[in-house]
Amino acid sequence: MRSETGRIHLQPMNTTLTMENKPALTVAQFDQAVSECKYIFTAKMKDYGSAWRILRLSSITDQMFIKAQRIRSIEEKGTQKIEEGIASEYKGIINYAIIALIQYELGISDKPDLGNQEATELFEKHILAARALMEDKNHDYGEAWRKMRVSSITDLILMKLLRVKQIEDNNGATLISEGIDANYYDIINYSVFALIKLQEPK
Repeated sequence: MRSETGRIHLQPMNTTLTMENKPALTVAQFDQAVSECKYIFTAKMKDYGSAWRILRLSSITDQMFIKAQRIRSIEEKGTQKIEEGIASEYKGIINYAIIALIQYELGISDKPDLGNQEATELFEKHILAARALMEDKNHDYGEAWRKMRVSSITDLILMKLLRVKQIEDNNGATLISEGIDANYYDIINYSVFALIKLQEPK
């Protein structure tokens, strides 16, 4: 539901789950959570254009790491001095991860070179890929993330980002591990799970 200011307010959803309705509920909650991220992404494209096209992957990873560290700090202290809360930081991580995937796919540019429509189409492409991966993993793991605490999800995101930083320091080389792009997709999905759990009744 979009307010007069244009922001989307996520509505709590019925979380009485059965084996039959869990997958459909998760997809609906996923789509609802990323709709706010897409709104932020497209609004910032209108304000700033694709200035982010000059960012190197390591810089984007560092931005996500800072956001994840702030989430963990708020979780541990229980207080914050800046107005933006945990949910806002998770949305930022999702959008930065999508930007990273676009950079990974297209390469880095020395100037803004994407229009609003093309950037939005790329956003949607990577969100759909993340959702497909989420559905496959939920099929295999039986929605185990629903039993996790948000703080544990934060830790997993930080761990993934540390892995990405190490791969970047190794110039992208891995021996048996998934590549950088796979970790970005996992970070998107973990962040969506956190947003879903933050919206559910305690």
